[in-house]
Amino acid sequence: MLVYDAAGGFCRACLTALLADSQSCTRCDSRRITMHPELFSLAHAHLDCDAFYAAVEKRDNPELADQPVLIGGGVRGVVSTCCYIARTYGVHSAMPMFKAKKACPDAVIIKPNMSKYAEVGRAIRQLMLELTPLVEPLSIDEAFMDLSGTERLHGAPPAVTLARLQSRIEIEHGVTVSIGLSHNKFLSKIASDLDKPQGFCVIGKEETIEFLGRLPVTKIWGVGKAMSARLERDGIRTIAQLQKYDESTLGKRYGEIGLRLARLSQGKDARRVKPQRDTKSISSETTFNEDHSDPQWLEDVLWELCEKISARMKASSFEGKIVTLKLKTGDFKTITRRRTLDEPTNLARLAFDAGKTMLAEAADGRAFRLLGIGFSGLTPASDSAAFDMFNQSRERIAAQEKAIDTIREKFGNDAIAAGRKYRSKS
Repeated sequence: MLVYDAAGGFCRACLTALLADSQSCTRCDSRRITMHPELFSLAHAHLDCDAFYAAVEKRDNPELADQPVLIGGGVRGVVSTCCYIARTYGVHSAMPMFKAKKACPDAVIIKPNMSKYAEVGRAIRQLMLELTPLVEPLSIDEAFMDLSGTERLHGAPPAVTLARLQSRIEIEHGVTVSIGLSHNKFLSKIASDLDKPQGFCVIGKEETIEFLGRLPVTKIWGVGKAMSARLERDGIRTIAQLQKYDESTLGKRYGEIGLRLARLSQGKDARRVKPQRDTKSISSETTFNEDHSDPQWLEDVLWELCEKISARMKASSFEGKIVTLKLKTGDFKTITRRRTLDEPTNLARLAFDAGKTMLAEAADGRAFRLLGIGFSGLTPASDSAAFDMFNQSRERIAAQEKAIDTIREKFGNDAIAAGRKYRSKS
């Protein structure tokens, strides 16, 4: 077993143990040094792939290495992922594609290939499972890990084991990841986002209160635009301001979310890493840069979202029986509609048919700022390619989508377009 000084650190390039205050590695001269007083006593981690979809595309096409790459839909779509070069132009995920193209005219735009990304994500997850059975996926490109008690098994503290994993993923799969290490899930997830890409950040127990106090309240899960606006009206903008109130006070003021705010503002998170995280639903939504009421435009966006969730369902081997449509008006009123299908499916066309009907019912001329669609009531995909053998229309749709998926896997997402042509047959 490698011996690491509790007061020291290590080199992430070659894993050499280093004394405290080392500025470079004594073995390889690298400056990728990780030092922290609690570095070798922490075991909760969050691993997050860096600009994952874009990274996979760059890996598969080296000519894109130095170019700004955007993953997403067409002119009316949004940016799903953008590489770090594109971010220097001010582009970010969820930005409308027309706005992203204006900010970065030379960007290379690639439609997402979810089946390819899911394959890489599964391979990375398998490497994580080789280190500990306590892996809790959050999506295809991020997961929590608990490496408690693995030091003897791997011959190194969890921090070093994680650094080794970080290097292995880059070598074997051609993408980089960032890791957050702390004493619970909440803090490890915050840490993983602090120094991207290829980050390795640590938040120790002793520094928790002070560290969190420097952050805005929006760093706490569940604090979105509406909740942050409510907190701001009450004079609360930072976690330090939240820390001044006890749990009882915040609970009376904000209800259940107030109790959670009180706990997380103090860095308290008792949730365990759950290796069997049941997926209850798969959905996708997009927020528009401007409110829209045009039914045809909304249907275009709905189709793109249906293709996206269908790809994720197929990659995850799920079928769903309930389709849910979500809309949000300009004044932030949320509208949801649900439809139960006759049979479970993961087909984009069938999700779109259900969603289109619900959209027509809900879109009564009002303008919307958000549109989403999702499957729930999930079950494992059947061996019959998710179609009813006695329903010829359903069988034909399944065959068409399977053919399209096969062509895209071989020749890329732009090789064939199903979208509006496919939709117009309804």
